[in-house]
Amino acid sequence: MPTCLPLVHRRCHACASERLRPSGKFRVNANHKLLDAWLLALCTACGETAKLTVLERMTVRSIRPELLDRLHDNDPGLTAELLQDPAVQRRNRFDLDWDDAWRLDTGGSDHLDRDMIDVAVRFAARIPVRPARLIAEGCLLSRAEVDRLITEGKIVSAVRLGGKLSGDFTFTLKR
Repeated sequence: MPTCLPLVHRRCHACASERLRPSGKFRVNANHKLLDAWLLALCTACGETAKLTVLERMTVRSIRPELLDRLHDNDPGLTAELLQDPAVQRRNRFDLDWDDAWRLDTGGSDHLDRDMIDVAVRFAARIPVRPARLIAEGCLLSRAEVDRLITEGKIVSAVRLGGKLSGDFTFTLKR
């Protein structure tokens, strides 16, 4: 589950930094009957403000009133939704850096002494994480040991455990 907003991985226009921190604030600008809206982000190095386009030249009537209210209220939930929206990411040419922005809830460690464990992993948000890292943290194993168990067939899953996943999956651990 997420613990804070992720960093935006995009080059700052004022310095050489490639990390922006979302401020959680929106700027809405009206030009006659057309609206523009941006999510503001601050450079982690120089503090310069960058604008991430949310709406561009939209007629006021075409925007849902509840969305407009959330923009005006600087809704933190809307910030999180828009950062994870693939259309917003594509339009603004950025991706998210989730390092240190999530935590793993295992529900306790009483399951670790069993010979066989069936585990269902559920994501509270679309956070791309390596499944081997989740298994290592959740089962109190080293990453090398998890890789060895996968190779030996003692960790089995219907999904590929190499690479990154951001969707729910299950696996079985046999000791």
